This record gives sequence, structure tokens and C-alpha cells, in this order.
Amino acid sequence: MSLRYALLAILRVGPLSGYDLAKQFAQSVGHVWHAPDSQIYPELRKMEAEGLVEGEQQARGERGHRRLYHVTPAGDAAFTDWMAAPLDYQRVRDPAHLRAAYLEATTPDAARAFLRAHRAQWQSELEQWEGELVRIDTVTNPMLARRIAVTAEQDRERTIAYKRFTYEGLVARARIEIEWAERGLALVDRLSDDPDAGPAGGR
Repeated sequence: MSLRYALLAILRVGPLSGYDLAKQFAQSVGHVWHAPDSQIYPELRKMEAEGLVEGEQQARGERGHRRLYHVTPAGDAAFTDWMAAPLDYQRVRDPAHLRAAYLEATTPDAARAFLRAHRAQWQSELEQWEGELVRIDTVTNPMLARRIAVTAEQDRERTIAYKRFTYEGLVARARIEIEWAERGLALVDRLSDDPDAGPAGGR
């Protein structure tokens, strides 16, 4: 259900077409709640059916048209209620840490390849999220710039601060995963040299 509230958060800034909404989603909320277009469009239709958003046809060019979505009062109230409600935490499903628990069942080389790939993935995430911090500080993220444009001047600092706080958490998470992978690589090396450790996956 979190997807609909992410979409409402974007539409509360102003009306958007489905295409522009998906694009804005990828550039902002998508960093913390991934959803492909194949999930966004069906959810948008459900939200319209439930009266949370309202769509209207808008002419585009001489013959074209697009559907522009607005948040309804019911949608605004639903978002506000969601923000005030306790968060429903889900049990963790972490395929990387699950695999790490059984690395003794594979070869040292395969274990190293897995850990190096994990490190590379999180290094990529770290670079992206550090880049987002720069875009937040310079207000060059398109979604943030759009939000700031409709935010009262006295509330802009708070809006930017909470966005920065979010990405600081993501940066910290990436650094922890990178450090974990590096410790794993060191562990594989140590156990591979330990004759009492047994052949990792060699039997």
C-alpha cells in the first residue's frame, strides 16, 4: 500500500500526467521505494476508482491528449492519515545476507565473487545517493525544485532538511554494506588459509 502514498506525495505538489508522474517518481521517491511503470499505472487507476485522485483529459497538440491527475480531498486526507499512523514494519527479506550465512557451501572464489559484486552494487548506490545530497543542497533535483516552488518560504528549510536527512540515512546504509563486504572478503581469505576450516564447498 505504500506505493499509493508515494504517488499521492508527488501529486500533492501539483497535477501530473501518468507519464510525468512515473518520471518524477523515478527521480525522487523511487530511490527509497522502487516501483516499475507496470505497478505505477495500475495503482493510479485503483486510486482513481477509489476517489483518491481524479483524472481529466487535456489536449496535447492538434490531435493528441493526455490524462492529468489531481489529488482529491479524500486523497489528501488519506495521505495525512497515513503520515500520522504508526508505520507497519515488515520482516526483513535480505537475499545477500541469506546467502552469506551459507558461504561455507561454495568455493572461496565464488564467495569472493559474491562479496565483490555486493560491494560494487553498494558503491554504485553510494555514489548515486551522495549525488542526490548534492542535488538537494543545490535544489537541482527536479522533484525537490518543484516542491520548493509551491512551499511557503518559511517552510522551505524544513522541507530540504528532511530530504537531506533521508539521503544521509541511505548513504550511511551503503557505507555499512560496503564495509560488511570488505570484512567478508577478509574472512574468506582467513578461512581459506586455515587448514582446520575445511574446504568451503570443496566437498
